[in-house]
Amino acid sequence: MSASFTSLSRFARIAILVPLFGLLVSGCGINTIPTYEEQAKAKWSDVLNQYQRRADLIPNLVETVKGFAQQERTVLEAVTDARARATSVQVNAGTITDPEAFKKFQEAQAQLSGALGRLLAVSENYPDLKSNQNFLALQSQLEGTENRIAVARRDYIEAVRLYNTELRTLPGVIWASTLYRSNKPMQEFTVSEDAKRLPQVKF
Repeated sequence: MSASFTSLSRFARIAILVPLFGLLVSGCGINTIPTYEEQAKAKWSDVLNQYQRRADLIPNLVETVKGFAQQERTVLEAVTDARARATSVQVNAGTITDPEAFKKFQEAQAQLSGALGRLLAVSENYPDLKSNQNFLALQSQLEGTENRIAVARRDYIEAVRLYNTELRTLPGVIWASTLYRSNKPMQEFTVSEDAKRLPQVKF
């Protein structure tokens, strides 16, 4: 009887210790790094989705403008070339941990933004284009997409901040140096040099 009582008490101890150990491990931050990493990757996918949406709108926008402003060929070509460069930059999960690849991606998207800005500025010279329903719809979709890009970038930056902070602070730094050695800090979007310059106001 004492042998069965001993095995029963051993079983009871195991039944109590296993869930307790599970709670301790889950509360010590062992899962935080992969959780934050997956959240940042999901936010990165949102950013890419919005950039792709913008790239998909551009051909229709260029064709609409072309019908009204043939003489603006250099602006139209600049937008088309910038779109081609932006979509040719190879983007994958490794991009967000590779500073050089991330910089190329960001520069290509910034060039496309600049070319689009010039295209929309050109439209101001063509009243018929500005009143065209197709152009107005595309312009509205593009503006909405630019807003969604800004929100997606902001959410991505916050997710990366949490992830990178976890890699550098306790207890995350312990897990990063033992279980998650291959995890690298993710890249954040930066402000371009053009955007940093103060605009010159002349009267």
